[in-house]
Amino acid sequence: MNASSAPLLLEVTDIETYYGSIQALKGITIDVHEGEIVTLIGANGAGKSTTLRSINGLNHPRRGTIAFRGRDITHDPAHDIVKLGIAQSPEGRKLFPRMSVTENLEMGAFQRKDRGNFKEDMDRVFELFPRLAERRHQKAGTLSGGEQQMCAIGRALMARPTLLMLDEPSMGLAPIFVERIFETIVEVNRQGTSILLVEQNALMALDVANRGYVLETGHVALADEAKALAKNEDVRKTYLGEA
Repeated sequence: MNASSAPLLLEVTDIETYYGSIQALKGITIDVHEGEIVTLIGANGAGKSTTLRSINGLNHPRRGTIAFRGRDITHDPAHDIVKLGIAQSPEGRKLFPRMSVTENLEMGAFQRKDRGNFKEDMDRVFELFPRLAERRHQKAGTLSGGEQQMCAIGRALMARPTLLMLDEPSMGLAPIFVERIFETIVEVNRQGTSILLVEQNALMALDVANRGYVLETGHVALADEAKALAKNEDVRKTYLGEA
């Protein structure tokens, strides 16, 4: 999809976010259009996860604005932001380990009023991740890392988000699971969900994304089409491990 022709979904403008007195974001500006996959890449500590936390209401910026579908959500509480259509699969997955796969997925739909489509959405998650269907009664804490990641993404999808934010979905996973997760990201996007992806595996992230932003120490160092970033010499040396 041509980003410039699609309606603007998320608009983050010049946000500054702090942890106590430490400034983590120093004027980040990014946007996501409807139908896009946009990725944030950068070294550890660059501000990628903090950008997501600023958007989802867990760490409000002190300056700047965040708009979703034209509505200012800069200081909205996290639970209201989920209701508006932004859901996140967090870094480290954060499942409820003693609850079953099905119960974890149900927690994703906790805020929803339209319980009528509940089974349809559960079926969709099991279609995307057949392995979860096989383990639907298993406690989440006993799943493999890859299965837990599937469950975390499935839980976020149960909120029926317009924008799905994924924080390091491939972290610590075996290559076969990494491939499956990225295939699913593409499929979820094809089904109509826009995606904001934070990912250490820059090569794979740029391969599936429409556009990307390179973050360095709390600011945007580069922004371009994903294909252009993948060919950029500085990006290849710094983030794709090329000499």
